[in-house]
Amino acid sequence: MTEITRRNALKLMSATLIAGAGVSMLPGMAFAAGTITVLNWQGYGTDEAWSIKAFQEATGIEVVHDYYSSEAEMLTKLRTNPGTYDLVVLNAARCAQAMAEDLISPIDYAKVPNISSVAENLRSNENFNKDGVGYAVPWVWGLTAIAMREGLPKADSYAVFGDPAYKGRVGLQDDAVGAIAAAALLTGQDMNNPKDLDLVKETLKGFKSNVKLLWSTEDQWNKSFAAKEFDVAMYWSGGAVRSRRVSKLPVDFVVPKEGGIGWVDGLGIPVGAPNAEGAHAFANWMIDPKFYVEWATKAGAPASANTAAMESLPADDLSRQIHKPEYISSMSIMSALPDDRREAFNNLWQEVKAFYAE
Repeated sequence: MTEITRRNALKLMSATLIAGAGVSMLPGMAFAAGTITVLNWQGYGTDEAWSIKAFQEATGIEVVHDYYSSEAEMLTKLRTNPGTYDLVVLNAARCAQAMAEDLISPIDYAKVPNISSVAENLRSNENFNKDGVGYAVPWVWGLTAIAMREGLPKADSYAVFGDPAYKGRVGLQDDAVGAIAAAALLTGQDMNNPKDLDLVKETLKGFKSNVKLLWSTEDQWNKSFAAKEFDVAMYWSGGAVRSRRVSKLPVDFVVPKEGGIGWVDGLGIPVGAPNAEGAHAFANWMIDPKFYVEWATKAGAPASANTAAMESLPADDLSRQIHKPEYISSMSIMSALPDDRREAFNNLWQEVKAFYAE
């Protein structure tokens, strides 16, 4: 499932940093001055101008950026430019690949004191660890689950997509990985490696009479929901926040008993980083509650991996209400897919879509 949409949907803006917050974010730490180079999606949190300014004032470290437009490009940049980057933002699935290729170094958690309040389920995820050693600082997360029109009985299972009560009233994401993940979880299988793809296929085909729309973008989802084309759908947690906050749509976000389809982005330090000390300091800054609250409330942000940061949001904040802490332990996190499995997923989904179109 591509995550470009969720990142591009963030509406970023500059804000004035809370007076005095910069120094307090990094108590008692010693810094290596100079410059760090961060590799990330453009406009995705690390390059907020107000944050970079405050970080430099607090530490003496200048932050510059290079950007990628796909995760494949990110890995290529790490492979072909050793010694160039100090910090890289990478999805959990890609982190596992980067570890396997020795592209990133172990994290010295003693230099990231805010890690103490990062959810243990995220810290210990196998995609971020190798041989008991952590290779990335979990940063932000989100999940795909069920969105329903307000006032309807809240579903407790992905089986709602096949519930006769919603005949012709369901919207599924047109994404092979996401659709298969939901059906795999519904049938009690590992969403990253379901053993019975025939059962997954028959489960998805069983939704046919209910499926009104296969949606691809958040804008399409919002317009179709507003037009009352469907009442129940797969949807992103961050999308649900924006649909309620920005589009004023009556959306309830529900995570069923099978758990959400989760993603996590982490902060890694490439092998040969020129300023690893500075990179550790910046990673600590990125997960600090004071930075996060400013980012989330002034610009819009995914859920923080730092539970203390989420608890620092206002009680009525929509992101805090939708991204409940218990979802971290119940969700399955997307992992890297081998090429043959991804091809099998795509072929299965094309067959299901052709069946829907009959």
